[in-house]
Parts: sequence; C-alpha cells; structure tokens
Amino acid sequence: MRKAPRQARSRATIEIILEGAARILGERGWAATTTNAVAATAGVSIGSLYQYFPNKLALVEAVRRRHFDEVLAVLRAATDAATPRARRVAAFVDGMIAVHRRCPAAHRVLLEEAPRDAASEATHRRFETEYRSGCDAFFTANRRGDTAVDSAIAAQVLAAAVAGVVHDAARLGLLASPLFRRELIALVESSLARRRAAADR
Repeated sequence: MRKAPRQARSRATIEIILEGAARILGERGWAATTTNAVAATAGVSIGSLYQYFPNKLALVEAVRRRHFDEVLAVLRAATDAATPRARRVAAFVDGMIAVHRRCPAAHRVLLEEAPRDAASEATHRRFETEYRSGCDAFFTANRRGDTAVDSAIAAQVLAAAVAGVVHDAARLGLLASPLFRRELIALVESSLARRRAAADR
C-alpha cells in the first residue's frame, strides 16, 4: 500500500475499495480489471484509490493478502481453548466456508490468473507456512483417539484436504449447501479421530 490508514474512515474506504476490486475481478477477470472500474464500483474517486494503491497489481495483491489474513483468523479462532471443542470444529468449517463464499469468482482469478511478483511469491509462501502451522495447532487442540498418530503428517493431510474441498466447492457453487457443510464437518471430525491401524501398533 502507498500509505497506511490511520483513521477509521480511511480503513473503511480501503475496505470498500477492496470489496470493489474483488467484485470486478470476479466479474471481468484479471486482464479486464482496471483501477477506474474498481473506483467506480466502490463509489470513490480514482484519486482516492491511488492514495492507497499505486497500480492494479498492488490493489489485487491487497485483496489476496486480505483473504490470507481471513483464513488465518479462522484457524486462530478454531484453536481457542476457551471455546468448547464442538464449537471450535464448527467455527473452523463455518469460517472456511464464509471466507471462500466472499467473492468466490475473484478467488479463482487470484489463484489462476493474477500475476505474482517476487513480493507476492514471498507473501504466498509465508501464508502457506502459517496455514500449515495453524492447521497443526488446530489438529493438536482438537484431536481425538491415539496420541501416537504423527500429528504433523495428519495435520498436513487435513490442511490440504480442506483447502482442496473448499476451493472445489467454491468453483461448483456448493458453499451455501447445508449438506456440503455437514460433509465437511464429517471429514474434519474423521481426521481428528484417527487411530493407528492394528498393523502399525
């Protein structure tokens, strides 16, 4: 960002701009997205947009970082020891669904079309590391069954499974389905309740 927001009004303006950017990305794709279109959709002047974002790539990178931050916030909430376990699992599933229901078409563009510079690649690698670490903490906080199961490997499988299932559901338009939510909770609970097979004991 060109400058950091210091007042609530500035933060609200940035949020409106990012929402507009996500909407335009989803509707038009990377190539057809312009800063003028984003400003018009957000209801702000192009000058206001440029106060914070010097170009389209910086704007789209901010949308991507916001998404990363939201995913990590879901994981933190799902490991809160003050919350009952069943609610933590539900918070994880509901949070992941909610984050990806927010402009799912834009999420596809971010994954498949939007270019990444060196800074973007570094941000993505850092997010992947923090996401895996967060899933490891979630698994450790909510697991059931045999404590001898390799939690690092199990958490990695869970992290990849949830990401893949949610991204696929977003593409297919299934995120609002109660049945999808129920099946995702069952998937997570199954992973958390793993026990070693008899041959491994």
